[in-house]
Amino acid sequence: MFHPIKSSATTFKILIPDMATNKLQRRTAASGRKLHLLQTPTSPKSAKRGFIVKNVVLHFYKLKIKLEQLQRECQNLRVIRNDYFTLLNHIQIPKEVKVEKIGEEFVVKVSCCNKGGDKLVSVLSAFDELDLDVVRASVSCGRLFSMEAIAVAQGQQTSGVRDITRAVVKAIDET
Repeated sequence: MFHPIKSSATTFKILIPDMATNKLQRRTAASGRKLHLLQTPTSPKSAKRGFIVKNVVLHFYKLKIKLEQLQRECQNLRVIRNDYFTLLNHIQIPKEVKVEKIGEEFVVKVSCCNKGGDKLVSVLSAFDELDLDVVRASVSCGRLFSMEAIAVAQGQQTSGVRDITRAVVKAIDET
């Protein structure tokens, strides 16, 4: 059998089996106290308007603090990102020019620190001055300028590896 439990203001029907009811009644009778049940603060009968307003204001305040914390963290990340990009722009990667002769062909590999300018035009002009025809070339201008080309001498007179290296380095330095 189930018994309703009464509090001072309202009757709540809580289903408690007989055995549990007897233990509960004995405990409350022995202590001489009344059984008080806590009601939820949002129930319309027991909640006071001020209590709800205070909870809402407290919740908004906590959200405001969290938002300010996230904004500070976001700002710190922006500063770190900007510093990182500034460092990347100031990194000086040395220019590297390698020339190898394989049979009749010259394999020219160029990598340079900064992109932009007319580096490709300058390097191709240097090849033209040395009477070299470019058979195949691969060029990249992402973060830095790099090029790999296979060139062949036009006439009988062939340039040496040192001459080609000097001409390419000079062409890169001029831009």
